[in-house]
Amino acid sequence: MKSKNFILFADCLPIKGANRSLICDVKNNQYHFIPNGLYDIIEKYNGETINFVKKEFENEYDEIIDEYFDFLFDNKLIFFNENPQLFPKINNQWHSPSLITNMIIDYDEIMHELKSLLPQFEKLKCSHIQLRFFKKISLDYITEVVQILKEEKSRIVSIDFVLPFHENFNIEAVTELIAENSRIHSIVLFNSLYDKSYPPIREKMGYIMHVKRNIVNESHCGIINQEYFYSNITLYTESQQHNTCLNRKISIDKDGNIRNCPSMPKHFGNIKDTTLEEALNHPDFKKYWNVNKDMIAVCKDCEFRHICTDCRAYTERTHFEEDIDLSKPLKCGYNPYTNVWEEWSTNPLKEKAIEYYGMQDLVKNN
Repeated sequence: MKSKNFILFADCLPIKGANRSLICDVKNNQYHFIPNGLYDIIEKYNGETINFVKKEFENEYDEIIDEYFDFLFDNKLIFFNENPQLFPKINNQWHSPSLITNMIIDYDEIMHELKSLLPQFEKLKCSHIQLRFFKKISLDYITEVVQILKEEKSRIVSIDFVLPFHENFNIEAVTELIAENSRIHSIVLFNSLYDKSYPPIREKMGYIMHVKRNIVNESHCGIINQEYFYSNITLYTESQQHNTCLNRKISIDKDGNIRNCPSMPKHFGNIKDTTLEEALNHPDFKKYWNVNKDMIAVCKDCEFRHICTDCRAYTERTHFEEDIDLSKPLKCGYNPYTNVWEEWSTNPLKEKAIEYYGMQDLVKNN
């Protein structure tokens, strides 16, 4: 094999970080850590032979290079072919026909009338929605929501429910509801007695999760950790030019105010007197849509930046360009310069930002 040309699979995409790199296998939703030296070899010599690479290094690192390529081959990240020109790189462009791709709707004391909003969802061509409930809700209400989507023949293809756990929830009934409604992507029960995830009822759809963490309002949003990393082509390509949280998103907060995200400080009217399209057309609504990870302090040096979602609602507030906040997300405890994860809420460098957002009680309770 050493005399044949090695080729990185088109759906295996390398990302270089400050101290190490990743290869994202976007077909299998996996990622592999590699040294930055191997990243440089892949970027410079992809399509060449292993023997050619060794000669470039004057055969000084033959053993290390063999280890590198054994790793790549064993993990099915490369193949060999004498005609590398026949295997072009994947297109990194991201496109969507939708004005809005995803939406969050928060519920607390006010129960927004979903059926009356559906025509606006259709006009924006929104396909994914998340409903978050900060007070107890019955399984009958969830059944009613999915039934409305079915009766109205909505274009919504996936819906996530985030709601507080209570003893009346029967896991068998929840499972049956998901099995009968293919639109349900997940049901997350927070403030549960334990953390537990169930296998999806159908492929990549129909998850049930119990989480012990209590979610009392929108300020619990914006947490960055490895559980939320997705090594898929959609997120990877969107992240090249756009913000992985706010791009093509619209939200309705618990009071009916229209925001880019319920946690963002600025709203653009209320659903009582403003349509979602009117809010979307406000000149400031798309302010952060194109702020990608390569623009954000620290994140731009992180190997996870193209598989990680971002948060502009809660940041460390250390880097601004005019009125654009380019600071690292507040709720991220990862250091790409040391490759160490730490608890973000106890970091003394974040104290001023925690105080600014009034999160002292939230941090204390967590």
